Amino acid sequence: QVRLEESGGGSVQTGDSLRLTCAASGYDDSTNCMGWFRQAPDKEREGVAVLFAAGTENPYYADSVKGRFTISVDNAKNTISLHMNNLNHEDTASYYCAINKLTGPCGISWWLFQKYRFWGRGTQVTVSS
Repeated sequence: QVRLEESGGGSVQTGDSLRLTCAASGYDDSTNCMGWFRQAPDKEREGVAVLFAAGTENPYYADSVKGRFTISVDNAKNTISLHMNNLNHEDTASYYCAINKLTGPCGISWWLFQKYRFWGRGTQVTVSS
């Protein structure tokens, strides 16, 4: 059974950096799109960054995080990381790791959370000014 566990969240100030890590157990296949979503109170879950671990396409990022966040994967360790720089209040949310239902690249509809089958429980990121 696939299990995803996020870590690395916390409370920081505007301009600070954080690194989130997702440890995947029961999954050792790099043929699915995987990455990070987030959900703030009273808002829909939104895609943050995803990648196709097999490496045949560039990662996708939400416009709001481009240039500030970087997603990476360590296939040997079965971990997915999200490096977040220059955080601001709008980044405050619970961050979730996810793996797509289907094998293959992420594609242009990568942001649709309904396409993802496996989810972690989330880690909270709070950014204060």
